[in-house]
Amino acid sequence: MAQIRIQNLRKDFGAFTAVKSSTFTIEDGEFFMLLGPSGCGKTTTLRMMAGLELPTSGEIFIDGEEVAQKRASQRDIAFVFQMFALYPHLTVGGNIGYPLRSQGMSRTETRNRVTEVARILGIETMLDRPVGGLSGGDRQRVALGRAIVRQPKAFFMDEPLGALDAEFREHMAEELRALHDRMGATTVYVTHDQLEAMQMGDKIVVMNHGVVEQFGRPQEIYDWPATLFVAGFIGSPAMNVLPFEGMVGIGATSVNLGGHTFGMPELREGAAGALVLGIRPEHVALDDASSLRGEVLATEYLGTTQIITVRTAFGAVKLRLPSGRAVATGGQVGLGLDPRRITLFDAATGQALRSAANEKVLSHG
Repeated sequence: MAQIRIQNLRKDFGAFTAVKSSTFTIEDGEFFMLLGPSGCGKTTTLRMMAGLELPTSGEIFIDGEEVAQKRASQRDIAFVFQMFALYPHLTVGGNIGYPLRSQGMSRTETRNRVTEVARILGIETMLDRPVGGLSGGDRQRVALGRAIVRQPKAFFMDEPLGALDAEFREHMAEELRALHDRMGATTVYVTHDQLEAMQMGDKIVVMNHGVVEQFGRPQEIYDWPATLFVAGFIGSPAMNVLPFEGMVGIGATSVNLGGHTFGMPELREGAAGALVLGIRPEHVALDDASSLRGEVLATEYLGTTQIITVRTAFGAVKLRLPSGRAVATGGQVGLGLDPRRITLFDAATGQALRSAANEKVLSHG
């Protein structure tokens, strides 16, 4: 397996720039997620890493070797697509073993490798079956087996679970992560599903309009988003954002929103003008003593928790509360904000202001 390093990677299609100077490192053995909405550049980035697209500029290192201008066949990687692209005239075992036979491996060694991979994937009883009658999940296992059997330096996966229904997709996501943990493989996985990325990834790159918005561990990205885009894209519900006009200086430990003062982590940089206060729904509480008040618009029951939507002078604010807490729609409530969990953003740039709470995350994001 191998470390993968991307340095100032860029891809232009005529006048359109799909990827803009991306830089990040995937450590040996990591399960790494490229996450973002449709058209953000994540698949183009993956295809450049795999050698299916040549970059306009920038460097790609796999296991220390610069490969940006090398063909896919010269990179010792395996690619798993969303559409499984199996050979319909071959059996399960024939599909898995095809890459080895095409490389001239002996029948005995091919059979041994195929049997071992099938055992890992739990399809050893299917090796003699045609692929045409298999379920979507089993076809996905065969496609994975065909990639694994080569024992490449890295696995690249482009939304491999996208064609599965929601329930089975979640099950296969768990299986993929467990498979990765058993093999210790370096895996790069493209998805638009933030829940899938949070569930499976060791590290995540969040992309938007060809730009890397943030890079880090799932919990870091969730707790301390680097930009307003990440704050809105990660989380269900998304982070609350309360826009206001004001001024904050270096060392400030509180912020004033239209006469409402809230504590916050000590700032390491200041800003003035259009600002945004961000806070996750689980870090907002009902507080009768608070001067920040609003009307309860809706409650959404989620089993053990409920989502409460409150209309305030700064926009709608969502709270995540225990389901047993009775909250009447139409009533007036006060809102308390956890001072340890507040992030301030510059509205003009969309960037988070560095504070005592997020500076370590943002320094390597």
